Amino acid sequence: MAPDPNQPAPSQPRWLGIDTIIKPRLVTWAAKSNRLEELVVAARRVGLGLGPVSAGHRRRPDGALLTWRLTEPRTLLADGIVPFFIDWGTTPHPAGPGPYETRLVGLRAEHPDGDRIAAQLLQFGVGLEVSVRAEPALIATLETPRGQVELR
Repeated sequence: MAPDPNQPAPSQPRWLGIDTIIKPRLVTWAAKSNRLEELVVAARRVGLGLGPVSAGHRRRPDGALLTWRLTEPRTLLADGIVPFFIDWGTTPHPAGPGPYETRLVGLRAEHPDGDRIAAQLLQFGVGLEVSVRAEPALIATLETPRGQVELR
């Protein structure tokens, strides 16, 4: 994802911290939930602001309408290790079934405060492995036709 240089500058920061990225990296991730308002309240109790819940939609090239609700994706918590949450409702997941040759087989994180962040995530029912390391990172492991690849 990157800004489209042919579009006018937006009136507010772009989603996922795109305006401040200086090198390629995994910025954050989305976790599925159908109880967004409860998650926002639970996060507030442990000092995390997931932001408001909003709705969105788009039409796919085949004409199907996708709709969703999500917590604020402009809010990057714990350097992106804490996800934003999304509810696809009755809309089929946009990845859907398909003849994909590449699939996500693992997601983990590293952070200087990894133990605390892992404990916070468990309060939301998210069991992401978070190792204690000097630099924050999300690491996705992909299975590809050429073997496993890690993206950071």
